[in-house]
Amino acid sequence: MAALYTLVVLYAAALLAGFLAPYSYDDADHALPFHYPMIGHVHIRDENGRFSRPFIYSTTVVNPQRAEYAGDRSAKHPIRFFVRGDEYRFVGLIKSNIHLFGVDKPGRFFLFGSDSLGQDIFSRILYGSQVSLTIGIVGILISTVIGMVVGGIAGYFGGPTDFTLMRVVEVLLALPSLYFILILRQLFGEGLSSIQIYFIIVVILALVGWATEARVIRGMVLSIKEQDYVVAARALGFSNSRIILRHILPNTLSFVIVTATLSVPFYILGEVALSFLGVGIQPPEASWGNMLSAAQQFRVLTDFPWVLTPGFFIFVAVIAWNFLGDGLRDAADPRTLQ
Repeated sequence: MAALYTLVVLYAAALLAGFLAPYSYDDADHALPFHYPMIGHVHIRDENGRFSRPFIYSTTVVNPQRAEYAGDRSAKHPIRFFVRGDEYRFVGLIKSNIHLFGVDKPGRFFLFGSDSLGQDIFSRILYGSQVSLTIGIVGILISTVIGMVVGGIAGYFGGPTDFTLMRVVEVLLALPSLYFILILRQLFGEGLSSIQIYFIIVVILALVGWATEARVIRGMVLSIKEQDYVVAARALGFSNSRIILRHILPNTLSFVIVTATLSVPFYILGEVALSFLGVGIQPPEASWGNMLSAAQQFRVLTDFPWVLTPGFFIFVAVIAWNFLGDGLRDAADPRTLQ
């Protein structure tokens, strides 16, 4: 249940990214690259020790070559709520420019720090979640449909049909997933828009991921098709497609839901890997994978460790999906003691 609540929060944040993020995903201040996180530099007492509205001090550049900064106590910027800023579409539909929090210009509030271009990491994490989290949901829906249909047909008809389909499944399972994904991605070439790349990644991951589910569904169908209600349906003259779709596959749904939940992390990590390697979502669009690409340089890792912040959210999302899948598996197992 804790994993479920965590996922609800993550997906709600992705849905409301434009409102929660103080800046757009491509809003950059090139004068402030690798700015330190300000989450620990929010003040609630003024210079006289009295309580005041939360504020941050202005920033001055100490050493631009080494991205060193210091707080300027001569100027402070109150943190305001429901401020106007960059335009976005609320829940993807309603155009708005109201953001949950922010500071007045020319101040900048980098909650989790900034990246190499001076872009707010917190804002890009929120926008990046729209790609990295939804790609798992869309991908698993496609692969689940393919796996159920192929597994259902193979198990129900058996014989040459079963043999042919299962050999295809075994070929897919024998291929190293990451290398196969990279090869498929390269077949589409360069110069694609981020929307095109998004759908290409979804299709590639779905084509790679359906094989395991198809094999298990096939095993379940082999058992289910011998049940009395399936034999009765055949005796009544129902078509094969109706028997498969109405009587057999619905009885595999408990397994399908559990397997789909456990498989979502594969899609999230697949997108992260492609974007990290530079063949996925391309900047300036944000995804958790391309945000981590900055961490490939040793100096960046040692001097600016906050660039790894997207990795924390990847870890949380993957662990939460795995825990949720484990919980659903226990709940769906009739042998589990309640």
